[in-house]
Parts: sequence; structure tokens; C-alpha cells
Amino acid sequence: MADNVKEAVPFFRVVDMKASLAFYVDGLGFEIDKRWDDRGVLRWCTMKLGGATLMLQQFRRKGQDAWAPDGRVGEGVSIFFLCEDAIAIWRDAVAKGLDASTPEVGNGMWVTGLDDPDGYRIEFQSATDAPEDSVYGED
Repeated sequence: MADNVKEAVPFFRVVDMKASLAFYVDGLGFEIDKRWDDRGVLRWCTMKLGGATLMLQQFRRKGQDAWAPDGRVGEGVSIFFLCEDAIAIWRDAVAKGLDASTPEVGNGMWVTGLDDPDGYRIEFQSATDAPEDSVYGED
């Protein structure tokens, strides 16, 4: 049975697809892989960044399949991306105007994170030999 499962792909419900695409595609460098356009509006897509995949879907506010969140839909959800160089991702995100946290070492990993427009927490981490609790840029 275990050989049958190939990948886990997080699926995020989003309030505003344009804002989400600005964050993920323009800000973090994801590329849209597959998409569903409904009456000229992008409603669903899969996006890839390296070997990672995310799905986004903006639901209609009225009619069939309608959905409206009670609050920030991503609150309390964190996704961690394992990468070669979390500091490079932090530099690129900050250069593009995103509010990424200064990298810190936790559990032997540099970790930087940021919240997407819906409150989903996106974290990038990479292995390091730096001492635990080190903060990037501090001696």
C-alpha cells in the first residue's frame, strides 16, 4: 500500500486568486502547472516551485459550489518546504518586497517564513551546522 502513495499536495482555499498569484508566482517564483478557468476566471491551479507543488482554488461567492470563509482561511496552517538554501529564498523574497522573517536556526535548520494573503504560513528551511538559535546576520 505504501508504494501506492506518491505525493502530498497542499490544497489552499483562497479568497482572492489574483492576490494569491501575486504572492506565490510573482513573489516566491512558483510556476502555474495546471489551471481551470471558469467563464474567463482562473478558479483553480496547481503551482510548482522546484519539486514542491501547491493547489489553490477560489470558490464562487454565490450559487453552486459557493463558499465564503468566516475568517482568515489559512489561520493556523503552516507548510514547510525543505530546500537547499533558505537564506537565498529569504533574500529573494525580501528583494521582491515580501515580509519574510529573518532566518533563524531551529532544529539544525535555517528557517524563514511568511504569511500568504489568506494567512497560510509558508516556511522554508535548509540544513545548517550553525549553532541552535542563531539569527542570520548576527555574529
